[in-house]
Amino acid sequence: MQKFQDFFYNLFIENGVSADSAEYLNMLALLAILFLFVFIADVITKRVLMRAFKSLAAASKTKFDDMLLANKTPNLVAHLVPLFIVIELFPVVFLDFQSFERPAALLLKIYGILLFIWILRSILKAIESYCKTVPRLRDKPIDSYTQVVMLFSWVIGIASVFVIVTDVSFWKFFTTLGAASAVLLLIFKDTILGFVASIQVAVNDTVRIGDWVTMEKYGADGDVIEINLNTVQVQNFDKTITNIPTYALLSDAFTNWRGMSSSGGRRIKRAVLIKASSIKYISDSELDKLKSIKLISEYLQSSQAEINQFNKENDVDKSLLINGRNLTNFGVFRKYLQTFIENHSGINKEMTIMTRQLAPTPHGIPLEIYAFSTDKRWENYEYIMADIFDHCLASIPYFGLEIFEYDFKPSEKTA
Repeated sequence: MQKFQDFFYNLFIENGVSADSAEYLNMLALLAILFLFVFIADVITKRVLMRAFKSLAAASKTKFDDMLLANKTPNLVAHLVPLFIVIELFPVVFLDFQSFERPAALLLKIYGILLFIWILRSILKAIESYCKTVPRLRDKPIDSYTQVVMLFSWVIGIASVFVIVTDVSFWKFFTTLGAASAVLLLIFKDTILGFVASIQVAVNDTVRIGDWVTMEKYGADGDVIEINLNTVQVQNFDKTITNIPTYALLSDAFTNWRGMSSSGGRRIKRAVLIKASSIKYISDSELDKLKSIKLISEYLQSSQAEINQFNKENDVDKSLLINGRNLTNFGVFRKYLQTFIENHSGINKEMTIMTRQLAPTPHGIPLEIYAFSTDKRWENYEYIMADIFDHCLASIPYFGLEIFEYDFKPSEKTA
């Protein structure tokens, strides 16, 4: 080694170069050879590792090794070999310049720390990509976990660089950091809150990727496409993207429609307003006419028989319809609508099906349909609901009922 180290020095001396200049030129020549050697070692190591990884990826069934290749993990690992070579040979290069050796060693250590962080980052990215291909992990906030690990790795890395450069202990560094905690808390407030929120969201299973969430405060109404340390990305139904701070999922109110999505149907809850003045008792002639409606013919026959028996047993004077028991057009229509919904192919028969009369309002009497569609997809859900209400609105006149509408009469000024 000594002969090799002195070879260029002696060559420069023999060619008439002064001793001082020969030392500098000798160092530069050794550096050039070292960098050439390191470059060759880096290229060879990369090729060997890439071939090994590609062979492993082709032979294995898992996609994780493919993710490592996609995130260039073998290329980064290959840089470790040249780094170790440089660390070992630097003392030889700077043998005559001891003052250069320490700064060079510091730079190498800093580069080594950064290289380890880059390797860790590429592995975490590969894990993140792989988890998104696993069905049971696809809806988990993996991004948040990897970002937390990266945050800690950068903190440790920066602390290590500080300790190496300043030559102080880790304990002293973190003591100094503690004294500046108020400033750090202010700077990293969102990150700290996001970190805590990410853990709670994951542990409590509050939100998953793919959940439909509604958060009026932030104008979000759509599917969660990403959960990371600081933000939750929601793709709205108009294809716009809304970013919500992760900690807002804990501090603000929002609606998660996952329960609906995982249940057997999507709720239909809508009412039509019936004009109160159109509600009346049904006469026998009207009842006979309504019996021709197939869905309620049996109901009307049994109800009429029951009512007639009651009125007869109680000697009710039926010269006035108000006496005794009677059927109303509103009640019969409500029963018709109930039967129609129960027989509708788009309604889940295993879940609640109900038509109910709500409290009267200045705008009429609400008749509400409460049921669940079998298809939860938005466009199909809207189609099923529209089909039901189309039929509902069209059938109202058959029962002598009217829908409440504003009767707008233009004044003389507006006419």
